[in-house]
Amino acid sequence: MTRETTIWWLLFLLGGLGLLWQSTQSETGVGTVYVKPVEPATQPVTWTETEPTDPQATLSFYRTAGVWLAAFLTLAVFSYLYKDNVFYKLAESMIVGVSAGYYLVANFWDSIVAQLMKELSPTLVRDWAIPSLAKDTPVDLWYLIPLILSVFLFCRFVPRVSWLARWPLAFVVGTFAGLRLVSILDADFISQIRSTIVPLIVLTDGSFNVWASIRNVGLLLSVLTCLSYFFFSVPHQGVFGKVSRVGVWVLMITFGASFAFTVMGRITLLTKRFEFLFFDWLRL
Repeated sequence: MTRETTIWWLLFLLGGLGLLWQSTQSETGVGTVYVKPVEPATQPVTWTETEPTDPQATLSFYRTAGVWLAAFLTLAVFSYLYKDNVFYKLAESMIVGVSAGYYLVANFWDSIVAQLMKELSPTLVRDWAIPSLAKDTPVDLWYLIPLILSVFLFCRFVPRVSWLARWPLAFVVGTFAGLRLVSILDADFISQIRSTIVPLIVLTDGSFNVWASIRNVGLLLSVLTCLSYFFFSVPHQGVFGKVSRVGVWVLMITFGASFAFTVMGRITLLTKRFEFLFFDWLRL
């Protein structure tokens, strides 16, 4: 038996003993979920989670199984911290497969049914998928154009007419680029210029606001020094080189703050997983 196999067996043994001990010590069990009917009762009856001490509490087998499955997948992902293994690969494959299946179904109903088929055949969609669709919904034949372009995408599998697939791709890429160009110009260019145009001397109720003035001056100087770093028409020497060097420090501080914010978000996800394992699963 190799050292790796020994470590895994010890982990499984200790984990199993810990679960057995916790299940015997806990009054509500490990990973159990209790539900009660929502008041006032409706048809069909809807259920909400509650405490085991509630007189109306009923053990939910499906939600309990969901908690155990979620705990297993969480531990399977954490097992990668030791070494790549079959449990991590299983969890990774399940996440990718379930995500792909979910987005396939969601896009089918949200795009093909709710947007395309509803306009081309409202009667069929009303009888089949959307009963609340108005009976007087007109047929819009203009939606034949996206339908034809969508069919052209499958022409890539036919060598003789594979060139037809370039038309919808060019349309999608061109439209996306145009829309993103306008939004980026407004959000990342014009808005930043507008945010930089601030008063250098700030007066609050007729008195000089020192901290607000320092903040605005620092903002303006930071923008100018960063821009000077990317101005390559002038050699970065002398005074201009020192100014561009300050721009490098400003960029590093910005990147560091952005990275720290990302790390904080990931740490929050990690603590949420630990809360799930300790409270929802182990009932500690």
